[in-house]
Amino acid sequence: MDSSPSPASRGRWSWGSALVGAASTAAAAAVLLCRPRDPSFELISISLSTFHFRPPAALDIGLTLTVHATNPNVVPVRYGPSTVSILYGGAHLGTAHLDAGEQPATSCRLLHLPARLDGVELAHHARSILADTARRHMELDAAVKIAGEAAVLFWSRCFSVRIDSHIVVDPVFLDVIEQENRSEMQLYLT
Repeated sequence: MDSSPSPASRGRWSWGSALVGAASTAAAAAVLLCRPRDPSFELISISLSTFHFRPPAALDIGLTLTVHATNPNVVPVRYGPSTVSILYGGAHLGTAHLDAGEQPATSCRLLHLPARLDGVELAHHARSILADTARRHMELDAAVKIAGEAAVLFWSRCFSVRIDSHIVVDPVFLDVIEQENRSEMQLYLT
């Protein structure tokens, strides 16, 4: 006897198969849409906010860094305060401060970060900085680690993201010429 299905039973439609197929498709779509993605940050502009010279050698330079932040995720995020390290030639030149805040899901916003440059470090690198100023080409690095939480109803996920940036600026007009940003996110349960 032949045990193959009859031609009439091969074309039958089943609610069970349809539900399994729909559930599988929905689960796959949810995984693809809800998987956490790294936020992105881009330095838009630098502006001089304070410049004070106090003899004999105290120099106080304040800047405002305007950063475009993007949250590509489908959930809003809350983050704690962070300090951005500004490096020149591998030496710590100053810091910028990111206040605690939150960012809605799939959104972009401009952040204005107050920054201070260390006058003593500026003096240590004066020759290089003057040469860069004459060339109108200064290379800086920045690093920050931001910790936060993404939460929807009863689901909560903590994260930390480390962002490393290499930035080329025109030190005369404080224009951002080019930049390369790398981010790495770590997720952990609360």
